[in-house]
Amino acid sequence: MSEQSRTLAVLGPTNTGKTHYAIERMLGYRTGIIGLPLRLLAREVYDKIVAVRGPSVVALVTGEERIVPERAQYWVCTVEAMPEGMGADFVAVDEIQLCADPERGHVFTDRLLRMRGLRETQFLGSHTMRQTIAALVPGVEFLSRARMSQLTYTGPRKIAKMPARSAIVGFSVENVYAMAELLRRQKGGAAVVMGALSPRTRNAQVELYQNGDVDYLVATDAIGMGLNLDINHVAFSSLSKFDGRRMRYLQPNELGQIAGRAGRGMNNGTFGVTGEAPDLEPELAEAIMEHRFAPIRKLEWRNARLQFGTTGALIASLEARPDHELLARAREADDLGALKTLAEHPDVMPRAIGGTAVKLLWDVCRIPDFRGISAAEHASLLERIYCDLTDYGRVPDDWLAQQVARIDRTDGDIDTLSKRLAYIRTWTYVAQRKGWLDDENHWRGATRAVEDRLSDALHGALTQRFVDRRTSVLLRRLKQKEAMVAEVNDQGDVTVEGEFVGRLEGFRFMQDRAAAGKEARTLQQASVAALAPHFHLKADRFYNAPDTEIDFTEQGGLLWGKEAVGKLTPGADPLKPQIVAFVDDEAGPDVAAKVQRRLQHYIDRRIATLFEPLLNIQRDETLNGLARGLGFRMVEAMGLIPRGEIADEVKALDQDARGALRKHGIRFGQFTVFLPLLLKPAPTRLRLVLWSLSQGMDEFPEAPPPGLVTVPARSDAPKGYFTMAGYRAAGDRAIRIDMLERLADMLRSEDTRGGFEAKPDMLSITGMTLEQFALLMQGLGYKAERAERAKVKPVDQAIAEAPADAAAATEAETPVADIVAEIPDEGVAPIAAEPVAETVVPAALDETPAEEVLPGESPEVAATELEVYYTFTWAPRANRPRGDRPAQGGRGPRGAQAGQPAQGDGDAAQKRDRPQRQGGKPRGKPGKGKPREPRDDQPKTYAAKPEKRNDRIDPDNPFAAALMGLRTKG
Repeated sequence: MSEQSRTLAVLGPTNTGKTHYAIERMLGYRTGIIGLPLRLLAREVYDKIVAVRGPSVVALVTGEERIVPERAQYWVCTVEAMPEGMGADFVAVDEIQLCADPERGHVFTDRLLRMRGLRETQFLGSHTMRQTIAALVPGVEFLSRARMSQLTYTGPRKIAKMPARSAIVGFSVENVYAMAELLRRQKGGAAVVMGALSPRTRNAQVELYQNGDVDYLVATDAIGMGLNLDINHVAFSSLSKFDGRRMRYLQPNELGQIAGRAGRGMNNGTFGVTGEAPDLEPELAEAIMEHRFAPIRKLEWRNARLQFGTTGALIASLEARPDHELLARAREADDLGALKTLAEHPDVMPRAIGGTAVKLLWDVCRIPDFRGISAAEHASLLERIYCDLTDYGRVPDDWLAQQVARIDRTDGDIDTLSKRLAYIRTWTYVAQRKGWLDDENHWRGATRAVEDRLSDALHGALTQRFVDRRTSVLLRRLKQKEAMVAEVNDQGDVTVEGEFVGRLEGFRFMQDRAAAGKEARTLQQASVAALAPHFHLKADRFYNAPDTEIDFTEQGGLLWGKEAVGKLTPGADPLKPQIVAFVDDEAGPDVAAKVQRRLQHYIDRRIATLFEPLLNIQRDETLNGLARGLGFRMVEAMGLIPRGEIADEVKALDQDARGALRKHGIRFGQFTVFLPLLLKPAPTRLRLVLWSLSQGMDEFPEAPPPGLVTVPARSDAPKGYFTMAGYRAAGDRAIRIDMLERLADMLRSEDTRGGFEAKPDMLSITGMTLEQFALLMQGLGYKAERAERAKVKPVDQAIAEAPADAAAATEAETPVADIVAEIPDEGVAPIAAEPVAETVVPAALDETPAEEVLPGESPEVAATELEVYYTFTWAPRANRPRGDRPAQGGRGPRGAQAGQPAQGDGDAAQKRDRPQRQGGKPRGKPGKGKPREPRDDQPKTYAAKPEKRNDRIDPDNPFAAALMGLRTKG
């Protein structure tokens, strides 16, 4: 060593610029070597020197990476990989206090005792090493460096209140992952830095933190080893760690080394605890803030003068005891344990003979156990490598290719990718050993490529699991106060700066439900800022949209396409509802007003279109007196009123008043006064919504399905529901009121006192079986008596066998009501009657002659079959529900009470005054009873059979034209 050689110990706490000082001094010499504690830090220093001097003169040597140019002058290495005997002008060892580390300390101690530069040597580290270095290194000079910023203890703090640019430190993989997951949920995410990660993965995670994508870092104590990060606060989530053999509390100097990462340059830093970590004792916190720690009194040591004659001699030299009181023999490391195991292996023993073979065995045993599966498993792998090297002089390419190919997969979760990375690091280390492979350059590139792919995949998996990139991007944009770009696709998905933030449903923003905490607030802020122009553009499109794109629901909601944009609310008039628009406050009052105006225009036009006949009555100035009063009653009832409720008003109307109301389409039915056009599905659906609104209902009843003649008469239906739906309840079924009026017309010709049976036409228009029809009739006030009789013939067989003249007679007797088409009903398909097995064959068909029996044949005697039939009679007042009346003229009790069908008038009531029953028998005794009052449209007569007159047909009756045509043809 030259007399001018200088040994310098540069000591001080973190953030004193020690490493930067060493690099500057090294670059002042022609050659130099610097040893660093981590591959990640070595790569960082290498990049800095390359930026100054270029890659042609800078080498990087670690256990798994080797970049050595031909004219290398400056060597950046991990401490274990520092080359010996090169005679460099400058040598530096960083973090020299690691001489006391139980696992790696013996390597740092060896560099302290034996590594020297020709002109200058520097040992960089903590003040705790001052006494030990002074005792072990003769002629050493000490240079103290003060921290450039202050460090302050802030005590316990919850994760939710953790400040930005914080590092949370844990000492196990499980603890690190738990903290990172908690930060993702509450703060948008965190980067993860652990010693077990590959340098490429750690670099990517550090970059994620450094560039501001995330504001939090979760790390192990690896960040205490010289990583230069922009950290303002360090929080310990635990104060104990597993050191490879046992759980132990961290020493104050270890806590100080990690806490010192807070505050870089001239920026002050803080530290504290979080999670389950207890509050620091005041004395300990003060010692960390003032950088006062107990000096290191013992250094880990292992003999560097190894004997390679035999495996036994090598083991003995490795287990030699130090000869200085400040040195302590290091505990058995993994490489020594592997050597002891392989030295007794039957396949290794005959090969490990001689200095060269033993030295090769020691080099193989020094392959780190990156996988960490078990000592036996690791020893088995080393045994295979050693045997191949001794037998073939190399590791076979085909076997190595198989090992690498099994690892070269980027699928799987974080743990799976981490294990593959640990496996490939073994083969990366093997590829770096000179002379172990036929094509070293190929395998170095191949293993490095696999490690890079796995590192990238692991970085992606860590980011996906622990970072909400959406929130981090939006937070950064909000901090920078830049205008953010929002996009809304056809499905309403909203993205801000390419990140999904929620959905735009109508004019309301539905934030992503997966967001919570700070993430939710960030999404809300970013979305409101970015969606403002979209609200205005969408409001313009909506205002100009046609009415066909807007609709209302049966619960009073208003839709634009499939998007809810508002709802109906009660107004002063049931036919004039008000609008509440669904518009976010952030959209602004202009957008809300525009949406509300458009919806009000829509519902007003919809009511004007569907209820036009009703509104025409309201606007008709020619109506006066009783007609005008009844017209307004119809408007208030939305076109449907049970006749019993207005029986007196109807009775008081003269023929002129009735004619004026009939011109507006009003039909005076036996059970209901109604407007047939308002029975169509569309008006019925809107009428129920408006009626429910006016009744203040919380849940609106739905309209019956279109096209059904009868529906179940629900007992829980609100009062008045069936009338508003266009039906009348009768028993357990409700029948549509226009069909009920047709049925009433048919019943008018029947003998309701003597009894009658149901005709096929009655069953046809109701779409019921005979049993269902019987229940309906009972609901209308009739008594149904069930009986059985011998079945004659099925209808289809009787018709097939009937003579032509009988068929013609049957056709001639078809009622007019079956020929005349029903009132058209928009969107309603005719409903065919269900098959009626009990249908009675008409008497005319029953008289068909029996089939002729041929000579030699005996007639077959058919078994007697029974059929069910009902006889319907008008029930006495005491036996029927109040308000029911017979649906025929003059055969039931007189008068019209509330809820009863009228008898005095009606569109088809002209047949009610027939004085004779069927068969010509007079009704009652002649001269008995009160004479019937003449109608206001025909003269009084007392003839047994009044003369038929054409003027008895009501000109407003919907069947009048067809009936007149038939009579004319007759």
